[in-house]
Amino acid sequence: MDERKEALRRRTKAFASAIVRFYIDLDRSREEIRVLGRQLLRSGTSVAANYREAARARSEAEFVSKIEQCVQEADESQLWLELLRDDCGVAPGNVEPVWREADELIAIFVTMSKNTKKRLQTET
Repeated sequence: MDERKEALRRRTKAFASAIVRFYIDLDRSREEIRVLGRQLLRSGTSVAANYREAARARSEAEFVSKIEQCVQEADESQLWLELLRDDCGVAPGNVEPVWREADELIAIFVTMSKNTKKRLQTET
């Protein structure tokens, strides 16, 4: 695996780990935080899982599909983070680093998808 792919693999795993730690620190005695936290846990950890699937894609089309799934899951994670911050009183200082990393991953994945689609169009 090339160095950039390996670096992104480590980065998406680190994001999933940050999501897990964020979830562990939530006050889950409140039902709304428990529900939103579980949603965040699912979407945030699936970013790394989908990236690993993309790395094993059998075709460029499958790769694009999995990378776009990474975008969707990271964006969904941002929604849950925003709701936890805005409506559940989770400290913005706790939310911001994780939200920012999701935003950076979205930008990376969107670029990867666009570049792959562009390459596919020029090959046909």
